[in-house]
Amino acid sequence: MSGNYALIVAGGRGVRFGGAVPKQYLPLGGATVLRRAAASFAEHPRLAGVAVVIRGEDRALFDRATEGIRLLPPVEGGAERQDSVRLGLESLLRHEPARVLIHDAARPFADAALIDRVLDALEQAPAAIPALPLGDTIKRVADNGRIIETVDRARLYRAQTPQGFDFATILAAHRAAAGRALTDDAAVVEAAGIAPIVVTGAEDNLKVTTANDLAAAERLLAARLADIRVGQGFDVHGFGPGEDVMICGIAVPHDRALVGHSDADVGLHALTDAVLGAIGAGDIGRHFPPSDPRWQGAASDIFLRHAAALVRERSGIIAAVDVTIICERPKIGPHRAAMVERIAAILGMAAERVSVKATTTDRLGFTGRGEGIAAQAVATVRLPLR
Repeated sequence: MSGNYALIVAGGRGVRFGGAVPKQYLPLGGATVLRRAAASFAEHPRLAGVAVVIRGEDRALFDRATEGIRLLPPVEGGAERQDSVRLGLESLLRHEPARVLIHDAARPFADAALIDRVLDALEQAPAAIPALPLGDTIKRVADNGRIIETVDRARLYRAQTPQGFDFATILAAHRAAAGRALTDDAAVVEAAGIAPIVVTGAEDNLKVTTANDLAAAERLLAARLADIRVGQGFDVHGFGPGEDVMICGIAVPHDRALVGHSDADVGLHALTDAVLGAIGAGDIGRHFPPSDPRWQGAASDIFLRHAAALVRERSGIIAAVDVTIICERPKIGPHRAAMVERIAAILGMAAERVSVKATTTDRLGFTGRGEGIAAQAVATVRLPLR
């Protein structure tokens, strides 16, 4: 056995939520619900690996939502949640896990302390779940809308995820429960005669089931990230021999190329400086010195991913970015949508939070004379208040 693993279940269709896109792939404060859920586990030091169970047709959505996160290859799920969990567990067999945490992708705010509580409990029991006592008075109601009775809430709890298990125990229980309709993974081991222990859950660990839940999650995230920072960046590169220019991660056909130590992506360089500036982390040259041969010809998305990772290390988000390309040629308009999508993918944020514009200098200055291209960028970052 080789340690602790996590399995995130993201194969649902969100019928109660509605809409064309499953709720786990919807934006939440600059990143998708799934990305927020997966990142908490992928970054946890006590977990050796994290796998996500998805629907096969959602693979493109999954790839965009989780780009840059350290995850195992996704697993295609089954018709029902229980089928998906079992298939996910089977996929982990080759890693010989000792314990596994099973988490719903629709819960984006499971923090490190909650994960630790569940893992610690597994030292004393083969199954453990986070839960919270009910605070409201509970009524049993008939079909006609009339109250039948008031239910004693003293021993009633709201179950949450991640739910933790001895790996061999939960796999055997799921195999035995195939074809049954059980409400969660704790119920699966309960059916096998095992009583999970309860650890304290978290009020913030809400589940996004309806549009109102997503709005509540947005409010919660905004309250957490009340320190709003703005950074700006500027970059310029001259033309040299070549057949295309790299701008905002897209190779744009042209009769010349931009010259620089890396791939000379003027848009991503300016944006990297804007993100770094927003968190007071210096400039791109401080992190990737042009004197270092490792960055000769390097793709500039490396630089932007690094800046975004620094924001995440501070438990922050990049809320919005705006890039302006300044040149006479090539024309940016035909490539703007692709640039927006590329930046959104690099940063792991919704495309609606990315803006790419272009302008000229009316043939004035070095850009007006066609000697090169300039770019300026602004990034808005939200950090937790210290």
